[in-house]
This record gives sequence, structure tokens and C-alpha cells, in this order.
Amino acid sequence: MKTNYEIRYAAHPEDARHYDTARLRRDFLIERLFAADEVNMVYSMYDRMVVGGAMPVGEALTLEAIDPLKASFFTTRREVGIYNIGGTGVVKVGDENFELGYKEALYIGRGDREVIFTSKDAQKPALFYFNSTTAHATYPCRKVTKADAVVAHMGSLETSNERNINKMLVNQVLPTCQLQMGMTELATGSVWNTMPAHVHSRRMEAYFYFELPDDQAVCHFMGEPQETRHIWMHNHHAVLSPEWSIHSAAATHNYTFIWGMGGENLDYGDQDFFDIKELK
Repeated sequence: MKTNYEIRYAAHPEDARHYDTARLRRDFLIERLFAADEVNMVYSMYDRMVVGGAMPVGEALTLEAIDPLKASFFTTRREVGIYNIGGTGVVKVGDENFELGYKEALYIGRGDREVIFTSKDAQKPALFYFNSTTAHATYPCRKVTKADAVVAHMGSLETSNERNINKMLVNQVLPTCQLQMGMTELATGSVWNTMPAHVHSRRMEAYFYFELPDDQAVCHFMGEPQETRHIWMHNHHAVLSPEWSIHSAAATHNYTFIWGMGGENLDYGDQDFFDIKELK
């Protein structure tokens, strides 16, 4: 197996408004998450979130404690949220085994033990997408499916944003320290997400886009509400969203995305909204 990681540093919004396309993509876009028998991670200075992906094909993959953590185990001071968006796989956490099917999730609490990823069928490998934040307490590991989710149906086909927001690894479903994750599925014919746009200055966020055809694209909008920028993204790409930035997107096809948050609180409704006509 192979573990790859990089560190992304935080940006001041007054600096970020001057970034060109290449700099925006370098600092915020995460393009390489899945490669056979690799674990790929980005360690972000935004609330110390780690965004990563694991694709076990010919061997089991260990979630290794990368050097920036300065820990014996990845989960020594961290909690982890995992979604499987591939074939059926198994996540072994210490002595426990959790089988995850497509779009099923797993919460892993803080604690000194190994986390190992495997696929049930190498011809249909699991694709484990994960977010991790620092943790101050230990909570039990738990598998969560869409049947367990708190679902919010929002938008409409008339405004091209009909969607189901599946709140899965959130404090209404199970206890966490600061990590909150969910999955938003857009209906056929809808392409806009997170409108009206908002920021939550007490939490950062990461978006991961999937179920987007390979010949289609999603345009992710970020930046301050009066100084927005965009990043063109494709299937299985992720993007970091600072606390001062909006996070919204429109695509050339409907899609699904996983959102993950870390920061000061666990209040999903802690958002500062901006009217569509205010955006610039």
C-alpha cells in the first residue's frame, strides 16, 4: 500500500480575492482521492480537517498516522467520518468490523487502534471517502445508513435545485465532538445546490462531488459573498471551503455531494444567509 498526503495552509479572504485560477485550484481543489491500493489525504489548516480517500483493490489499506499528526495512531486525538461510494467494503476499527455498502457511512470515535480498509470484491473495489477532525472526547463507533438519516427535502424543479439533504453523521443522529457530515442528492433536472448561499464563520466545510458523469462538470462557487470566485470540478473531486467563504455549485448534470464540517459548534442551522441578488 501507499499513503500520500499534503498540507494546505489557510488564506486570508483579502488575499484570496487576488488569486488566479491556478492558485485557487492549488489551494482549495482536491483532485486525487482514489487510486488503487493508495490512501490519499490533505491535511488542511482550516480547523485541522483531514480530507481523504482510500481505494483497496489488491490489499488491505491502513489509515496511517501521517507525520503532521505526531501520534502513534491516526485516531489518537481524532474522530473520523467515512462514506463508501464504491463496491461493498469493510472497515476494521480495532477488533470491530463494519461492512459498508454504497452510500453507507461510519463514524469512528477517538482512540488508539488501527483502522483498516478492505474491499469485498477486487473487481468492484470500495471507495472510502473520509473527513477527520480533532476530538476532545471519545464516542462509540457507529454505522449509519440513509434509513437512519434526518432528511430535509428542499428546493424545487422549477428553480433547478430540488434535493434531499441526508444528515447522517450529525448530532441529531449520534454524538460527535465537532465533525458533522451528510449527503445531498439532487433530483434529475436539478443542478444547483446550497441556494440561497450562506457562510458559517464558526465552521469550515469540505464538499465532495460524485455521481457526476465523466463527460460532465460542476462549477463550485466560493469566496466572500461580494467577491465570489469559481472552480470547475469533475467526478470524485473535493474542495475546501474556509469559514469566510460561501459554498454553492451548479453543474451540467445532476449529482450527489458529501459535505463535512468541523469547527466551533454542532449547530447545523448556524448559518448567515445571503439573498441571491446580493451575490457579486
